[in-house]
Amino acid sequence: MDNGVSAGSTASTSTLGNIALGLTLLAFGIGHTGVIDGVSAAGSVSLAMYVGGAALFLLGLLEFRGGDGFHGTAFAGLGVFWFTWAKGAGGAASGEAAGTFLVLFAMLALSLTVAAASGLFDQGVYGLLTLSLVLLAIASFADSGLVAKAGGWVAAVAGLLAWYGATAALAHWPMAFGRAGRRDAVAAG
Repeated sequence: MDNGVSAGSTASTSTLGNIALGLTLLAFGIGHTGVIDGVSAAGSVSLAMYVGGAALFLLGLLEFRGGDGFHGTAFAGLGVFWFTWAKGAGGAASGEAAGTFLVLFAMLALSLTVAAASGLFDQGVYGLLTLSLVLLAIASFADSGLVAKAGGWVAAVAGLLAWYGATAALAHWPMAFGRAGRRDAVAAG
């Protein structure tokens, strides 16, 4: 199956997935930093549920259908994470329960970091996501706003990196993006 979005395009479902992941991580991260007055992590719930949750999960299924197990796992797994986080945001979960949830999904992000076959770019995105989730888990366990802000900054940087990579793929900027051997592996045109 051709993963191309349109005839002659190098865009793919993985490009769209990286945009969705980037935007969701950026909103989630900025919300935790408190850098914008009146913007909190809870304010990114709708984006997390629909873009990070439903859209990423659907894109993950499309990646599986197209034979890309890595992006299928990444997008479907993170789609479940974002959807579940959005549904539980503002709930009465204890800090320990929230921290445990974050640790479990940090394990998924760590697996994605180790398995990223496309090299340092994907490893950077998923490595930063892992670090962010670990910091946010620690913040939940210790009820530490300062550590939560640090986790937010790391998430925001991961989001910018994912967004940049997808933009580079669409704009044909000279950077490797995707696995070697795939038609959309190199964003250079």
